[in-house]
Amino acid sequence: MDNRKRRKERSEDLRTKIVEKYQQSQGYKSISRDLDLPLSTVRSIIKKFATHGTVANLSVGGWKRKIYERLQSRIVRMVDKQPQTSSKEIQAVLQAQGASVSAQTIRRHLNEMKHYGRRPRRTPLLTQRHKKARLQFAKMYLSKPKSFWENVLWTDETKIELFGKAHHSTVYRKRNEAYKEKNTVPTVRYGGGSMMFWGCFAASGTGCLECVQGIMKSEDYQRILGLTVESSVRKLGLCPRSWVFQQDNDPKHTSKSTQKWMATKRWRVLKWPAMSPDLNPIEHLWRDLNHFNAERVLPLGSAFLDVSRASGTTAAGVRCHRGSAMTPNSGVPPACAEEAPEREGGRSF
Repeated sequence: MDNRKRRKERSEDLRTKIVEKYQQSQGYKSISRDLDLPLSTVRSIIKKFATHGTVANLSVGGWKRKIYERLQSRIVRMVDKQPQTSSKEIQAVLQAQGASVSAQTIRRHLNEMKHYGRRPRRTPLLTQRHKKARLQFAKMYLSKPKSFWENVLWTDETKIELFGKAHHSTVYRKRNEAYKEKNTVPTVRYGGGSMMFWGCFAASGTGCLECVQGIMKSEDYQRILGLTVESSVRKLGLCPRSWVFQQDNDPKHTSKSTQKWMATKRWRVLKWPAMSPDLNPIEHLWRDLNHFNAERVLPLGSAFLDVSRASGTTAAGVRCHRGSAMTPNSGVPPACAEEAPEREGGRSF
């Protein structure tokens, strides 16, 4: 144990007073006597002021930084050029150049420069032809009024997991508690399966939600449209003369038989660019629906469809209340507003 007496730290006001007296031509002994301080204390405070120009506590020096400013800039340029470069790869490059630093130090310096390790977002694989078509679509519909978008019936198919969460989740636990029931996610063999659904919605709410049995073919798609679309248009209060039907470019949607069938219906179909699920606001609804259903163990059979319909209605109510399907002020979908400038790839779902 250290038996040395700890020195008492003098307040900054007292140190300032010592310096002021010294600057008024008062001697060390006189200051020591006036303030009732040891002579050595007065001398050291005045010497510190003469050397550093301050009476405040000086910053305590630590370990010398291994990554200096120029090296830090070089690391940032490496990840800006190739974002998927790992800290281990950067460490190997720096070591070859004579700089020995750990991967953890590299990650810390990247965080200081506002670069954080994140999972890359998945986006559609876009060719130049796809990008050009998306840009033309955005420019064509950017100036459409709010009334146009309020009369669009958005449609799509989605897959819903029957058991367990399909998305990544995290638990916070202590060591050796990995297999406590509260820290695990139950699974079944082969993932528990899934079911495919076709659904539609508009700015005013959700339309019909239909379960797809087996592999959907053009005939199955036409049957679902015949059963659901016109009833959804009436339910959602879309204008009978000016409502617009939206679908993507799935082969069963664009097949000759489907096109011929739609021609008999005389529906106005929104021309949709290929590889553009991220432009469709119904993707937000599917995400919400999956999150609603992931919070419970879903029943099988017709009860599953009832739960999914109820969840879809709730999710759509929240989604439409937020106004994310349409921009309330302008009526332009955010997708078009984001896509109008030339972009390198997809946008966020």
